[in-house]
Amino acid sequence: MQRWRGYDGVPGGWGRSVVTIGVFDGVHQGHQAIIGYAAKRARELGVQSVVVTFDPHPSEVVRPGTHPAVLTEPTRRAELIEELGVDVLWVVPFTPEFSRLTAEGFVHNVLVEHLHAALVVVGENFRFGHRAAGDVVLLERLGRTFGFAVEGAPLVARDDTVFSSTYIRACVAAGDVTAATAALGRPHRLDGVVVRGDQRGREIGFPTANLLCHRYAAVPADGIYAARLVRHGGRPGQHPEVLPAAVSIGTNPTFNGRERRIEAYVLDFAGDLYGERLALDFVARLRETRHYDGIEPLVAQINEDVAQVRALLG
Repeated sequence: MQRWRGYDGVPGGWGRSVVTIGVFDGVHQGHQAIIGYAAKRARELGVQSVVVTFDPHPSEVVRPGTHPAVLTEPTRRAELIEELGVDVLWVVPFTPEFSRLTAEGFVHNVLVEHLHAALVVVGENFRFGHRAAGDVVLLERLGRTFGFAVEGAPLVARDDTVFSSTYIRACVAAGDVTAATAALGRPHRLDGVVVRGDQRGREIGFPTANLLCHRYAAVPADGIYAARLVRHGGRPGQHPEVLPAAVSIGTNPTFNGRERRIEAYVLDFAGDLYGERLALDFVARLRETRHYDGIEPLVAQINEDVAQVRALLG
């Protein structure tokens, strides 16, 4: 998959293409349906498929300070999009100037001048242009003017719940990683770097990897979780190592902690993870965080948690 950034990233002499547009945070099942369909239609038409996305998140530019929790970091998002068979991922810098483009200006600038769109595939709730003034009806009208077709894709839902990034963020924030998995089509993932903590876990026989994540990362609610820790391959073509882990998210109330942390105890692992970039795939929430009156009841509970994780993940 080619990866472009900005207008200068579009190669000269670019031909016709099938385009879909969105932030696509999470690349959840609804996104997968739209992107996968666009890639399929491009193959049928014998042209290239292009996913147009934006950086930074439009909300942060239009309403500073309202950046939503991020479900997938850009690198991971690109990997997931590539797996759907897309030819090109084009990241357009979302600047204040870009945000002021009218709906007509957006279509002419992005879809016509740069991508020479033959077909545009969007969800039925797609909005575009300054103040989100454009909708699918306007896009179809502009398509007739500029010579491209528009196909709308229905929203993906289950039990009357529409799968959206907003819905998945709410699930994660509530600690319902099972519902998040159902909407994403895979476990919710946190990426980060292992940093040194207070070493308390090591002192009580459960050394943990403390994960430092991006400030906008969608971190699940405080609690204890079963997760799979993913060590990315160190060399090209090397498969990642996947290990079962019991994860604690919270402030360590037994030790009167104040800083919220993400700590993973990796089962049957004795190596050093400091400085590594890892990922946690959340499988299930085991319980809420609790205050214990001493080390012994805390250790007893951790042993129960680890046994649960072992039973769940093998």
